[in-house]
Amino acid sequence: MCGIAGIITLNKSLVTEQRLLQMTRLLKHRGPDNENTWINDEQTAGLGHCRLSIIDLTEAASQPLHYLNRYTIVFNGEIYNYIELKETLKKCGYSFHSHSDTEVITAAYDYWKEACVQHFDGMYAFAIWDEKERTLFAARDRFGEKPFYYYFDEEKKTLVFASEMKALWAAGIQKQMNSSMLLNYLSLGWVQNPVDAFQTFYNNILQLPQASYLLYSVHENSFAVHRYWDIDKQYNISITEEKAIERFNELFTTSVQRRLRSDVAIGTSLSGGLDSSSVVATIQKHNRKNIQTAAFSAVFPGFEKDESAYINKIKNTFNIKSFTIEPTAEGFINDFEKLCYHQEEPFGSASIYAQYKVFELAKQNNVTVLLDGQGADETLAGYNKYIHWFLQELFTNKFALFSSQKKQLISNEISFEWDVRNYFAALLPAQAAAMLQKKAFKQVQANKDLTTEFIASHIDRDSFYKPIATKLNDILYFNTMQFGLRELLRYADRNSMAHSREVRLPFLYHELVEFVFSLPSTLKIKDGFTKYILRKAMQPHLPESIVFRKDKVGYEPPQKNWMQQKRLQDYIHSAKEKLVAEKILHPASLNKPIEAKTSHESGNYDFYYLTAAQMMKQ
Repeated sequence: MCGIAGIITLNKSLVTEQRLLQMTRLLKHRGPDNENTWINDEQTAGLGHCRLSIIDLTEAASQPLHYLNRYTIVFNGEIYNYIELKETLKKCGYSFHSHSDTEVITAAYDYWKEACVQHFDGMYAFAIWDEKERTLFAARDRFGEKPFYYYFDEEKKTLVFASEMKALWAAGIQKQMNSSMLLNYLSLGWVQNPVDAFQTFYNNILQLPQASYLLYSVHENSFAVHRYWDIDKQYNISITEEKAIERFNELFTTSVQRRLRSDVAIGTSLSGGLDSSSVVATIQKHNRKNIQTAAFSAVFPGFEKDESAYINKIKNTFNIKSFTIEPTAEGFINDFEKLCYHQEEPFGSASIYAQYKVFELAKQNNVTVLLDGQGADETLAGYNKYIHWFLQELFTNKFALFSSQKKQLISNEISFEWDVRNYFAALLPAQAAAMLQKKAFKQVQANKDLTTEFIASHIDRDSFYKPIATKLNDILYFNTMQFGLRELLRYADRNSMAHSREVRLPFLYHELVEFVFSLPSTLKIKDGFTKYILRKAMQPHLPESIVFRKDKVGYEPPQKNWMQQKRLQDYIHSAKEKLVAEKILHPASLNKPIEAKTSHESGNYDFYYLTAAQMMKQ
């Protein structure tokens, strides 16, 4: 896990060691173990790297890494199947001088060219300079776990890229917040544009979309971005429930085992929920070295959503080392500016602070790598909001099954909404999507705190896109690949890297995700439970009280209580003054009492104002 940076241009004065160092030094938290730069003889390509040593701790694996006297690579992430790929490439005549996965990437690129990414199981953002062809090849993993930001000036033939935007600002790229993105955040809490995967909160900076690669030939001034992978949400296999559970277990086990490959200490983050507990159970089940797993958790004693009891149950069941931390309102206030500095873009609630503190706890206990359960909810239909799409699919295709499944959900006391609007949405999905888009548009206009001029100047109808959902897979795809998971992955990357920790996500093994999407919806939600196939797969390995938990919590702090603290309220008031001065908020908004809300409650405007103002100050 590392920080990468680079400058590709025909303007030789722009490619200097000093400029590269200005970039990499702001990425030092991502890679505190080593820092190097490289510039080609022509002075048209410069690469920088900060290393967090995980695989092959020797100097042979340092970056920028050179291969075949032709390629130079900077790489952030892990290729989990590098051992298998290395054996394949050796049979094709390639030799290696290190034990790193980085060298495997360069050999794979030489052999398969752009198609190399099809062979990787991993999380990654990397850039390879080909000195012979004078081209840059850069790629990002399938789900966007690792970041890749860039600035491209076609007229000046200049490409500047980095793991975080602060490195681009250090290189002289102008920092200018995108007002349309800001408007949607202040009104809706949105931190993404669902119709533009390139867009960030800053006008001059783009992000390479997930599952994409770019090719830039500086001498020909040829720049192109290509998508290399996608989920087929239409593909369905015919499989029995028993065989599906068996195959799920095989894929999940493979994913966990590969993500345990490391030359440094590994642990897990543990919330007490099904997903993180499944990771712990699978690690322990296949723990041939009999190593005691270390688990790191955030707890909130006295809070109604505290997970301590479930965390302790997993701790005692598997005899794991358990380390806990209790994030507080005072700590949140003290760390808020640092949190915003590392995130760089706004976030929706204080929930990410709990995650931030968990990674800090891991650092304090010298555990560098943590496996985490993120991604299961989006791919396996873990949130209760997915239930009405599930029922809408059954209503239009399998009415008898619709009635029985709805009754089971009700008898199981699962909270979900269902009324006449859902019948309408099932029969007229395109009209339902249009109505949801219109609702979001009206919600932006209805925010009376915002000035009329700010809304009128920056409202963007196209950004309120809602998918036409005729089946459960439609909304799962939307949340996995377009709107939802991407923001959670950004939070996890920045929170872990802030403390020089690496987070690995077994549920985002692409073959596992492809398999889950190929299954019928009745293996994702069934018998009154979400994430049905995961529950059945884990039933022999986890306590029943974990497997069949009905309440979905996750890392949720007592944000409402925190927002009632005077010091935080003063902080929010100052933030609103900043937004008034920028003519974003009406002066009258300063007289309104601050409305404290829970982390996942809608209309959390005062929290949005607090975060937006801090992002604008940085």
